[in-house]
Amino acid sequence: MIQVAAFYRFAPIADPGALRDRLLAVTGELRGTIIVAGEGVNGTVSGTAAALDGLFAVLRAEPGMAGLTPRLSAATEPAFGRMKIRIKAEIVTLGQDGVDARATGVKIAARDWNAVLADPGTVVIDTRNGFEVAMGTFPGALDPGTRSFREFPAWWARHAEALRHKRIAMFCTGGIRCEKASAWLQAQGSGPVLQLDGGILGYLAEVAPEDSQWRGGCFVFDERVALGPGLIALPQDGPG
Repeated sequence: MIQVAAFYRFAPIADPGALRDRLLAVTGELRGTIIVAGEGVNGTVSGTAAALDGLFAVLRAEPGMAGLTPRLSAATEPAFGRMKIRIKAEIVTLGQDGVDARATGVKIAARDWNAVLADPGTVVIDTRNGFEVAMGTFPGALDPGTRSFREFPAWWARHAEALRHKRIAMFCTGGIRCEKASAWLQAQGSGPVLQLDGGILGYLAEVAPEDSQWRGGCFVFDERVALGPGLIALPQDGPG
């Protein structure tokens, strides 16, 4: 069985190029994509448990990375065609200078997320792009209708007056977009922002299907396309 590991960590990387070289030395058997930037790492890779252990041993040896915990799921076939390690300005592109994503919002455990959804005084925002939202989302969540995460600040600017003083909760695939968006929003003067800890993937893994409020499939950036409850791959012709 092939394991697929989705992970990210916001922590200062003094020399992204040197870290890339160390990762290249241990990723020979792995396939996927890892992004390295001065603000941290972000990636999804697949391979055997032993090969993944070697990768995460290198990552956790970096300052600030000791607590990095991947979200693991299974695939019956290779989830990626090759291994890519890229150096970029951001590990998730918001396009705003000076965002300290470590100053994140209030993390809400998956088991407590249904109560957030049920609260009529909370505005729940899906921070993913329109294609992902169309595949699946939580009922009642606000869809910004963006084509990319970079468009989120402009969307917020158009709706800030209406939303600034409301209780805001956010979710995304694995947590990284919410991590950065919540930090940015709070820096803009919003109140505390709630975010689904572990993202949709964490919710699908931890919440029993009979209790789940999720509807549809969760788009993932690999050959499986979409996941459902228990992080089981859905048929590629749609979630049904």
